[in-house]
Amino acid sequence: MTISIFPLAGLPMLKPGADLAALLHDALRRADLEPVDGDVLVVCQKAISKVEGRLVDLRDVQPSPFAEQIAAATQGKDARVIEVILRESTRIVRMDNGNLIVETGPGWVCANAGVDESNSGDGNVVVLLPLDPDASAQRLADALHGTSGARVAVIVTDTFGRPWRQGLVDFALGVAGMPALLDLRGSQDLDGRVLKHTVQAQADALAAAAGLVMRKGAGIPAALIRGYEYTPGPGSGRELLREKQFDMFR
Repeated sequence: MTISIFPLAGLPMLKPGADLAALLHDALRRADLEPVDGDVLVVCQKAISKVEGRLVDLRDVQPSPFAEQIAAATQGKDARVIEVILRESTRIVRMDNGNLIVETGPGWVCANAGVDESNSGDGNVVVLLPLDPDASAQRLADALHGTSGARVAVIVTDTFGRPWRQGLVDFALGVAGMPALLDLRGSQDLDGRVLKHTVQAQADALAAAAGLVMRKGAGIPAALIRGYEYTPGPGSGRELLREKQFDMFR
């Protein structure tokens, strides 16, 4: 299997209500990449969040006493940002020196509930994660099918840190048009042994691969992956969440 990854550049600064599917289709055409069945479109969550209006103006945020307390223990962290993080969290998993690892509503465990201050277009505005990344991915897949006729899988991504590993990696938050997991149990390895536990996170692997060409300061919010073999069908980013009874570290 050989895959190709094509960055999609040239999109304008995105604002709430923008037709992201149309803008992405235009970007594909400019890159001479008419979608075909089996392509995978990878889109960063910030693009999704901006057009869906998942933005908070910090000038409208009144920090709670708890947020003020956390901010006081840090070196200059904005209490208003901490307040937004707390509002987006269902549970604080770990807190130390002003660093917050939390669980969000959909179940993602990540730093700062995914609240992002970078590339928001306004120094007073922060960007939140999409409310339902799977639904966002499905809307894009449906819209691209309507304009191109191609059945394209869509993955919505964000960069997360990883326990015990340095560096950020793009992870899949929302998935449409393909399973997030590739279940290899029941197949055989090279020695003929039956695999009993191997379930690959193919959506995360594709997200990480696309992330190599979607660097944060490059203004590239999406990439097209061509050549990856997958079985089309329903998918969800929530498939990637480890069930609590099997989570030894939370």
